[in-house]
Amino acid sequence: MNTVPNNDLAISITRLSKSYGEFNVLKSISLDVRRGEKVVLCGPSGSGKSTLIRCVNRLEKHDSGDVRVDGIELTDDAKHVRMVRADVGMVFQHFNLFPHMTVLENCTLAPVSVRGLKRKEAEARATEMLERVRVTGHAHKYPSQLSGGQQQRVAIARALCMSPTIMLLDEPTSALDPEMVREVLETLTLLVQDGMTMLCVTHEMGFAKAVADRILFMDQGEIVEDNAPADFFAQPKTDRAKKFLSQMIHK
Repeated sequence: MNTVPNNDLAISITRLSKSYGEFNVLKSISLDVRRGEKVVLCGPSGSGKSTLIRCVNRLEKHDSGDVRVDGIELTDDAKHVRMVRADVGMVFQHFNLFPHMTVLENCTLAPVSVRGLKRKEAEARATEMLERVRVTGHAHKYPSQLSGGQQQRVAIARALCMSPTIMLLDEPTSALDPEMVREVLETLTLLVQDGMTMLCVTHEMGFAKAVADRILFMDQGEIVEDNAPADFFAQPKTDRAKKFLSQMIHK
């Protein structure tokens, strides 16, 4: 097995397939994401977007095909899974903060237990990241004391505390009230300016248009369009994408 990274590629997926029983959720998908690239996955519900992104850090096990992150192949090899997860940040729809821990404790847990950072060093980094996502003053609060938008920004800070080279975002605003969506999208927009590789599932088309280098449109377990944002929004190639964009614009 080749674990020597191709210096240009952050993520390489080849003929990836995944089924739940008789339902084929991913159908022989191939995708390369270069370092520093911002790729947005969009498409109707049930098209396989979240499953695909979860295969990139082995939260979902694929049935066939090949997934490599920084040249490391993701299989049942627990050591390789740990190596990839240490360098890949993940932000979920529903925050997934530990409710019995303060914001600061949520942010320092993994750096101390996984990275082996000393607590003072981890707390200093956590403080820096909380400032970066604009939730200063909340370090000693519990998640239940924060708004949904604040909780999601803490979740982003927690991921950043691991110094990831790649960020995976799975519908990071879908669980938020409309007035909270903007503050999280503004935070994510600041992050992409730092040159981090990002793979993001979202229905926020304004955000996708503003930050993406490429937009992938998925339907029925396949990538049916892979295009630059300007071309995707101006001249989608498929009728399915045209219908999707029409529905999103008129929401």
